[in-house]
Order: sequence, then structure tokens, then C-alpha cells
Amino acid sequence: FLQFVFHAYTTGFTLVNGNGTPKAEEYSIQQKQFLLGLTATSYAACVGALPLAFMNRYALKSSLMQLIVRKLLPPPLLGFTSGFTVAMVRSPEFENGIEVMDRNGKVVGVSKKAGEKAVMETALSRAVLFGTTFFLPEVLMYFVQRAKFVKNPRALGPVRTFVMMSTLAGMLPVSFSMFPQCGEIKRADLEPEILSSTEETELFYHRGI
Repeated sequence: FLQFVFHAYTTGFTLVNGNGTPKAEEYSIQQKQFLLGLTATSYAACVGALPLAFMNRYALKSSLMQLIVRKLLPPPLLGFTSGFTVAMVRSPEFENGIEVMDRNGKVVGVSKKAGEKAVMETALSRAVLFGTTFFLPEVLMYFVQRAKFVKNPRALGPVRTFVMMSTLAGMLPVSFSMFPQCGEIKRADLEPEILSSTEETELFYHRGI
């Protein structure tokens, strides 16, 4: 349930902050994105909870399994599912294309290749954000416990929460600045119909967050 709530929130954020270019006559883009978002959220929640459910189902309580399932596996898994939900929800952008502009902001066409680039960049930045946010606190808490900086075991919970929130606060600007909001794409990488409509060597697009 908590996995579902987390991914539902990030999916809603993705829906609000995507590129609004895609249009289609035969169906509502918003309706399609909502259904894709619900599917992606459900899938991500199940994938995220599966290792723990598997461990509990088969009573795998060894210290090695505890380390793998509770410490090592969640960060990359969360990074993958976070990037996956972005790609799913914003898939209409690379299916139908997004607007590309020249240096003066004039729209010169709609490009599927620019849409694919924008979605992949955003998915990667989201994967780095949440993967790192859940990986670094585990590493830091390991050293905190080993060095016995916290004497009272009951204080470990609040300390872990503080470390995680601090990591998230630090990673947010890093994630958002990995790729510029106004992305660039080479003229040679665009579709032929756009090449024939402009002589600009570089064009620009709104990436979203």
C-alpha cells in the first residue's frame, strides 16, 4: 500500500509537469495518461513489494537475505520503477511528438525524436533522484551504527528519517539540474519534415520535470 501511495504521488507529479504538446483526435491524451499512470503505479508497487513478500512467504530470515532484500535491493529497484513510471505516463510525448523551437522561440515543428529524448532524460533524472535518496542513507546509517554515534537504539529511527530527508533535499536540485529544462537537440537528429522547414543547427524543446 505504501509503495502504491508513493508511486501514485510521483505519477501525479509527472502528469502535471510533462510537456503538453501531444494531441490526438481519436482519444483523450489525458485519459490515456491517467490509465497508463494507474497501470504503471500498480506495477511499480507490486514490483517494489515483491522481494519482501517473497522473503516473508518462504521464511527467508537469514542475515544475508535480510541484507539483500531490506538494504541492497530497494534503492536500485526504486530507481528503476520511478524511471519506468515516468516513461509510461509520458509515452504519448514520444508517440505523437513534442514541439521544437528555434532560438527565438518560434515553433518549427513537432518531433517524436525530441519527445523521446525529453522523456528519457526525465526518467533518468527521476531514477537517480530516488535511487540515490534511498541508497545513501543506508550507507550513512551503517557507519553511524558501526561507529556507535547513536547510543540509544530508539533514536536510530528519527536519525534515519533525518538523514533520508536531508539526502532528498540535497538530491532534488541535483536531479532537476542533470538536464536543462529547455533541452537542445541537433538539427541532424530530427525528422526530415522538420529539417526542410529550418536552417537552424540546434533546436530546443521543453523537457518537463
